[in-house]
Amino acid sequence: MPIRVVHIATGNVGALALRQLVTDPRFELAGLAVSAPGKVGKDAGELAGLDVVTGITAVDDLDALLALEPDCAVYCAMGDTRPMEALADCLKFLAAGVNVVGSAPVSFQYPWQVLPQQVVDRVQRTAVEGGASFFVTGVDPGFANDLIPFALASTCQRIEQVRCLEIADYATYDGATVMFDVMGFGKPLDEVPMLLLPGVLTIAWGSTLRQLAAGFGIELDEITESYEREPAPEAFDIAAGHVPEGGVAALRFEIVGRVHGHPAIVVEHVTRLRDDLRPDWARPAQEGGSYRVEITGEPSYTVDICPTSKFGDHNHAAIVAAAGRIVNAIPDVVAAEPGLRTTADLPLGTGRGVFAVPAK
Repeated sequence: MPIRVVHIATGNVGALALRQLVTDPRFELAGLAVSAPGKVGKDAGELAGLDVVTGITAVDDLDALLALEPDCAVYCAMGDTRPMEALADCLKFLAAGVNVVGSAPVSFQYPWQVLPQQVVDRVQRTAVEGGASFFVTGVDPGFANDLIPFALASTCQRIEQVRCLEIADYATYDGATVMFDVMGFGKPLDEVPMLLLPGVLTIAWGSTLRQLAAGFGIELDEITESYEREPAPEAFDIAAGHVPEGGVAALRFEIVGRVHGHPAIVVEHVTRLRDDLRPDWARPAQEGGSYRVEITGEPSYTVDICPTSKFGDHNHAAIVAAAGRIVNAIPDVVAAEPGLRTTADLPLGTGRGVFAVPAK
């Protein structure tokens, strides 16, 4: 019996998640909600970029989706710039007994010691009382810095440090809100964007550090953050828009979880808009971008994750991976005990249901 699912939002991640929901026989798409007026009334197949007619047309009303009494809601709406609104949306479904799997609000990947405890308690209480589970994931923050480090760490006799890196050229990423408003690309160096305001990096990736620490059985004494930026040597254009001369064109930041002053768990991002900028910063393992997990211990590891796709570049492939992680988690989340669920709570994903053998 397919799992009845409703889907919310068809942006960069949402459209790719929707594509899998339409084509994967494990799921029955029951409804679709969007926020852009121009998408209302369009068929889910069209919004997923598929040449199929599903008979499911997009609405702009979450209550209409609730009325369908689905088993699960896939929530891929923007959460970076509207975290409270995103949380309110998810709570609406949880209170009605609908499981929620999604990409936002990102801090709910592991909210303990990251968000105010009263907020965490409220969500946990709502989910339990509704009899529903809530799981947020992605690629980074997401499986590249929780699932994969846990898998590698399980083979180590001793660990001194875990470092998770994203090293990528974002020139082809077309999310203008994230690029310019959140990350501050193209802005003057004396302007501090939302992501780099004090404490925001810790909120955004603190869930990753806290989840890893909990899984490793260690207690972080503090979390510190730092960043450096590089201006554009001349003006140029990227997929998201225009970068003027002197505007931010490369960004490197670190969020460090320390134990007795020692940097035990580190998340590092190196984001360039041109390959020639800051060659002294970490380089990707493949052209365009990659993820890297470095474990210092016995044994030590350096593992590079190089996403590729038939339909786009490294940025597109990473978004496909995020969407796949979200959708493939649905059966386990539906089967889980009610409440907040994390990577450590769910079975190790095996890819069951997605293997496709070419026809003879």
